[in-house]
Amino acid sequence: MKPIYIADYNYPLPDERIAKYPLAERDHSKLLVYRDGKVSEDRFYNVGDYIAPHSLLVYNNTRVIQARLEFHKPSGARIEVFCLEPLSPHDYQLSLGSTKGCIWKCMVGNAKKWKEGDAIHLTLNVGHQTYSLRAYKGQTLGNTFAVRFEWDDESVSFAELLDAVGELPIPPYLNRKTEESDKRTYQTVYSRIKGSVAAPTAGLHFTERVLADIRSRGIETEEVTLHVGAGTFLPVKTADANEHTMHTEIIAVPKEAIAHIIQNLGRVVAVGTTSMRTLESLYYIGLHPENPTVGQFEPYEESSNGIAQPSVNESLQAIIDYLDATGQQTLHAETQIMIKPGYTFRVVDQLITNFHQPQSTLLLLVSAFVHGDWKTIYDYALSHDFRFLSYGDSSILTR
Repeated sequence: MKPIYIADYNYPLPDERIAKYPLAERDHSKLLVYRDGKVSEDRFYNVGDYIAPHSLLVYNNTRVIQARLEFHKPSGARIEVFCLEPLSPHDYQLSLGSTKGCIWKCMVGNAKKWKEGDAIHLTLNVGHQTYSLRAYKGQTLGNTFAVRFEWDDESVSFAELLDAVGELPIPPYLNRKTEESDKRTYQTVYSRIKGSVAAPTAGLHFTERVLADIRSRGIETEEVTLHVGAGTFLPVKTADANEHTMHTEIIAVPKEAIAHIIQNLGRVVAVGTTSMRTLESLYYIGLHPENPTVGQFEPYEESSNGIAQPSVNESLQAIIDYLDATGQQTLHAETQIMIKPGYTFRVVDQLITNFHQPQSTLLLLVSAFVHGDWKTIYDYALSHDFRFLSYGDSSILTR
């Protein structure tokens, strides 16, 4: 596999260019427009001007959970528990809806002060009731831990407990504490399926006004779900990006959405890199729908094995056929897909996305989408006062 030197995907990002807070009106952010190698700019509320009528706009409906919990031991030691993904029940909705306890994969701050099997307690109020939440540190999972949560009343769910006492985990590069306003501004207006520990930030620019304008132009919309994990912030620390281990994320796509995508192939617009990863993963899932997982390098193995591959239409239809045969209405899958230079895009034709960190897998994805012309885009953004990262400005890129 040809090396991809991550040092080639660096650029200077002064701290003052990182947006620490969103604009008061989220759809007034700047919009960089890239098409046919040319760059221009506008405001996000005009994004519909750059999407062809009869296109299909696909966005990620995941909702950020208040995943960071702060416990204090009787000794006074502070233990921070950051819930990453459910282990038992493994399904997000079942785990968040649990009223009898659950186990999550967690990052633990000050883990040395917490012995395996020991309980730490947190007292909280939900409505007019007071509850005791207990956490037990289990086995080590790399640099994370399995943490079992229990509480003393089956009338309250784990999601309600997190809402009552958890903290919304804003990105570390904002270098500030979570504020009350983040509970609103760090969610998309269409978020509804709880499970992410980071927002699909390209969607933060949308308002009901923008969505109404888009639909009035004959542009249809569709939802998919990818629960964004903390791994999205992991920097590439290897000199060759091919040696970086991509994180695995859970996706869910209704059967009707897959059919809708098939009907609109050639005019699919992804809102954000998470929607992009979901949509592009569908092709590879369709090659083996009975095993709905996509490995990090599977797209490159499939394209180099010399065997003729099914068309996108055929592969996506294979998922629908499998769901029909097994009586399922929604595809539940896992993807570790790494979209990097050299990737062949199968599904997505336009991408709406923010400006990403230097030397990140997200920047590799953008480079792949614009055939290596990412510097043209980022040089323009840096020289024209665009705001960067999660609360920053937006771009619409046409392949």
